[in-house]
Amino acid sequence: MIKKLTLPLKKEDIKTLKAGDSVELTGELYTARDAAHIRFFEMLQKGKKLPFDIKNQAIYYVGPAPAKTGYAVGPAGPTSSYRMDKYTPMLLDMGLSAMIGKGERSDEVIASIKKNGAVYFAAIGGAAALISKSIIKNESVCFEDLGTEAVHKYTVKDFPCIVAIDSNGTDIYKR
Repeated sequence: MIKKLTLPLKKEDIKTLKAGDSVELTGELYTARDAAHIRFFEMLQKGKKLPFDIKNQAIYYVGPAPAKTGYAVGPAGPTSSYRMDKYTPMLLDMGLSAMIGKGERSDEVIASIKKNGAVYFAAIGGAAALISKSIIKNESVCFEDLGTEAVHKYTVKDFPCIVAIDSNGTDIYKR
């Protein structure tokens, strides 16, 4: 059974999710990859605010290909999440509620997910063209100079993913 959830996620929704659950997300989420996470970290180290309010938001680790006519984005498959692990606990402590990517996360990130009642979703690698059909709107947010690693706000409908690490710290990669 596929669970249908609305973004931004509510804490009570996150608590119902179990590692291995199939979900479809609808609503708004942000994109950010390696270079954007480095900029977030630098901004926060200088006492600056992030370009958007991260509280209760979801970040999708993606660097999409250019959009074809009629699509909001081109193929938009997930990026390997471990590359953001250094910065993730800080963002979770600030209220980030969900991340979407692919692959395993560090023990530090898993502990922070558990501490903050967050969730990590795995999007299906190799399904970039399919995923892009779930992205119905794309707005640029910041760091346009980073090209495909710029931060965007996507509006998604029935975005398919799997709960990879639930709010209890149960990890499908370690079962």
